[in-house]
Amino acid sequence: MKRIAAALIAAGMALSVVPAASAADHAQLTNVRTERQPTFDRVVFDLTGGKPQDSVQPIAEPVSCGSGKPITAKGVEFLEVRLQPADGHSYTGPRNITTGLGTAQSVVFTCDFEADLSIAIGVGHRNATYEAYFQDNPLRYVVDIKH
Repeated sequence: MKRIAAALIAAGMALSVVPAASAADHAQLTNVRTERQPTFDRVVFDLTGGKPQDSVQPIAEPVSCGSGKPITAKGVEFLEVRLQPADGHSYTGPRNITTGLGTAQSVVFTCDFEADLSIAIGVGHRNATYEAYFQDNPLRYVVDIKH
């Protein structure tokens, strides 16, 4: 019985010292850029580290993942970009940006917690048509929203 208990304790201790995933294993946001092109507005998220999983979905309004409270941002509707695992802890820029563009009107952080990074893009019209994709060297996530 003592041997079984000792084996269980040893196994538990071994599991408790396994290091958690390091910051290099997930993406880290370093910059947010916007630009107007002839047929679309572009939002670029500059990243370092590993390439995260991504999704983009339309939402009615941006809300804070912590409180569930609405976040004020310019736009008729919003596209929420979600990157996992990723964080914006080292990003030092604004977290609620009014772009001055006609289509991609705002960029606002909705979640940056436990390697879940979500950012809403305020769009100036309904039923936005968009394309989202990664580019490498350097790593970045791009969202193009048609005018």
